[in-house]
Amino acid sequence: MLIPTRILGNLLLGAAASGFTLAPAFAQVSAAAGDAAPADADDSGDIVVTGSILASQNASVSAKRLADNFADIASADAAARFPDQNAAAALSRLPAVAVQRDQGQERYIQVRGAPNRWTSVSIDGIPMIGVDEGGDTRAFRFDAIPAVLLSELVINKSLTSNLQADAVVATIDLKTYSPMQKPGFHMSGDLGYGLMELGGGEQRQGSLRLSWSNDTVGFVLGGSHYRRKQLTDNREVGVYDASGPTEFDIRQYRIERWNNGLFGGVEYEPEAGQRFYAKAIFSEFNDNEQRNQYELRLDRATGGVRGLESGELTGVPLRGSFNFGEYRNRNYIGLIGGDYAFDDGLTASVKLNYTRTENTSYLPLVQSSTGSSNALSFSYDRSDPNFPIVSLTSGGFNQASLSAPGAYMIAARQATISDSYTAKLDLTKEMGNVTLSAGGLYADRDIRGSNFATANIVFLGALGAAVGQPFDVNSYVTDKPWDTGFPLGLTLNYVDNVAMRKDVDRLLVALQAKGLYNPDADIPVTDRYDQNEKTLAGYVMAKVESGALTAIGGVRVEHYVLDNKGSVLSGGVYTPLLVNSGKTDFFPSLNVKYDVTDNLVVRVAGQRSVSRPAYGAIRVGASIDDTASPGTIGGGNPLLKPEYTWGADASIEYYLPGNGLISVAGFYRAVDNVLYQSRQVVGSDIYNFGGVDRSAYLLSGTFNGDSGKLYGVEFNILKQFDFLPGALDGFGFQGNLTLLDGDFDTPTQKGIAFQGMSDTIANASFFYEKYGISARVSYQWRSDWLDTLGGLGSGEYRKGYENLDVSLRYALTDNFTLFADLANLTDEKYIAYQGSAATPTEVEQIGARYLFGARFSF
Repeated sequence: MLIPTRILGNLLLGAAASGFTLAPAFAQVSAAAGDAAPADADDSGDIVVTGSILASQNASVSAKRLADNFADIASADAAARFPDQNAAAALSRLPAVAVQRDQGQERYIQVRGAPNRWTSVSIDGIPMIGVDEGGDTRAFRFDAIPAVLLSELVINKSLTSNLQADAVVATIDLKTYSPMQKPGFHMSGDLGYGLMELGGGEQRQGSLRLSWSNDTVGFVLGGSHYRRKQLTDNREVGVYDASGPTEFDIRQYRIERWNNGLFGGVEYEPEAGQRFYAKAIFSEFNDNEQRNQYELRLDRATGGVRGLESGELTGVPLRGSFNFGEYRNRNYIGLIGGDYAFDDGLTASVKLNYTRTENTSYLPLVQSSTGSSNALSFSYDRSDPNFPIVSLTSGGFNQASLSAPGAYMIAARQATISDSYTAKLDLTKEMGNVTLSAGGLYADRDIRGSNFATANIVFLGALGAAVGQPFDVNSYVTDKPWDTGFPLGLTLNYVDNVAMRKDVDRLLVALQAKGLYNPDADIPVTDRYDQNEKTLAGYVMAKVESGALTAIGGVRVEHYVLDNKGSVLSGGVYTPLLVNSGKTDFFPSLNVKYDVTDNLVVRVAGQRSVSRPAYGAIRVGASIDDTASPGTIGGGNPLLKPEYTWGADASIEYYLPGNGLISVAGFYRAVDNVLYQSRQVVGSDIYNFGGVDRSAYLLSGTFNGDSGKLYGVEFNILKQFDFLPGALDGFGFQGNLTLLDGDFDTPTQKGIAFQGMSDTIANASFFYEKYGISARVSYQWRSDWLDTLGGLGSGEYRKGYENLDVSLRYALTDNFTLFADLANLTDEKYIAYQGSAATPTEVEQIGARYLFGARFSF
């Protein structure tokens, strides 16, 4: 039996009020500071509590104080104390970080409210590029990287010249585990099992890491598995017109998602200052999705009255949509490298990397509608705009009333594959108070992919009989009612999506044999792209330490070349095109830190950086209509320019006596060539062939806008209450608040909001850790944000939401700990709206989730 969320919430809040539950497991440290070990006492004689959370917190505060740049870090040990299954969820605990979710699961990271494409990612210092569905973004998918593979998650908010320049607001480095951290044999892992509140689906996880090392060699091997079976309730409206909602879209998704991770490594240190290593990582994200969907098409009613608040309609057609779809994302990462310290103070680091990323989707969507004789008559009430209630006014509702001969399948499909080869060299030489650094990077990437295509339509009902396999979509309706937390107004039963998919697959094989279905047409040639990008980078950098002042300045030079191949369709003829582009850019950076007193640190930083367009947006492939006036082109825009930024950061940090931190940081980013969707004159000759000048045609795609600006301020506090007597000194608090603003201009409009930017992001964690107890209540909130631009300024917005999680730990022994992770206790509804919250376009809910288990470490 599941515990209702409201009861759990009351129990847990009551426990918090009585002084039981409070804790962060995250801390902020610096990328430049390394792995500082906690001490039992600091130099001033202040006692430092060394419990697992508190020791991590104290070490993190010390490391942040020594940092050269603006950076926040979560350690893997700290991450394990949150109910966070992937790297995105773990990073969302840090200041100025928001997360984008899919079906309630964390996927993308937005630092400082900026579009996710403005945050880049590296693994062990090697840049990684995202190839998400259709290549619509270069943003990295964090839901494919289990947190257990990592030892640190570093957010660099200001750049130094040895970091990649492709980072407008931040670059995140995911660092993997080193077996040399702990000599001897060690084994750690966890096992957990739990439930999803909505539908009662299972949730399970397990991980195991084995390591051994002596003074010269070390080995590590590990793996992880996470799986959840969930229901997702979903209601959509489509759009609103002058009369009100145009449709009611009733959906439920039955989802099974699982992540697997495998990693291994060997390190060899023949003597001090020499290290050689090899690492391999495999990670995958899998999603099997069953869709049950019914659309009441209000704007196609044959009679009645349709209004915003209520209506009464006759002859309303119903369309059903069903599929058993598959999403897959896989990463194969191999790294070899070495560090060598010479006798004269010169240190060299070399890394060689190969990464393959595969992202595929196949959603065979079966659809059919009712005929005129089966159309519905009903009234509706939108007193609660999130949940319109439908009441039949005549006749009944027969769910199995869709047209069998009219059933068809949309073969929605995409596939994107990236192969990347990277070599990186870093040289450092210390000369008294000056440290000089130089290095270079060469990256060669092949990207072959396609947009998410829905062009191939197969008429299953009409063609099935022709090959002796008649197809009736109604035959798959079961007698099992929907298990839903949303009001319906209609009684709906599940469709057997799995059986339908098997029959569709068999039917497609028969149709292909008869020449009635061509799977190659699922992805049109014009939606495909084949690109190769090469980046050659070099940098020089100097660090100067003079008393209380530390300054790091340098310049990075990047030469970027893109070979862009595709095909254009015009007049029924495909024409291959190749567009080559290249540019050399300079990216200076400066970070200055000044220790005003022993406890007060001031920082300032400045940088220039870049964000390059997504592969799908810049593709050559396009469809051309020469008969229109003016002619039209739908496809990519190979002449897109990168977005460039000049940025500044400043902060004041006060380190509290004993432990803790209070800080205020501000930032500003001025961005040129901001990317946005539009329809404009091509304005170039790239599509001129066959003797036709198409420079004045209208292209629908991505374009560069004018200038933009993004700015904000971050407040952060971190404190263990060690000043309290006795058992009370185990309490503590971590909280951060980020206030943001910004917009950009286009040639025709001014002051357009950035997609994905909430103007307020807040995180708070209360904790208690002592006597083997480790307990934490964590709260997250972000305000509304623009999700899609639509017609520029009139797009779809996402309503802000809150998230309440509770983590409980009890150490039975030094090696064995029981845990309970209770997530999304506010049972959030994720809402999109058009114009205002009174006109929602989507309402989605997955419910709370509960996971219980044990962790062990030897």
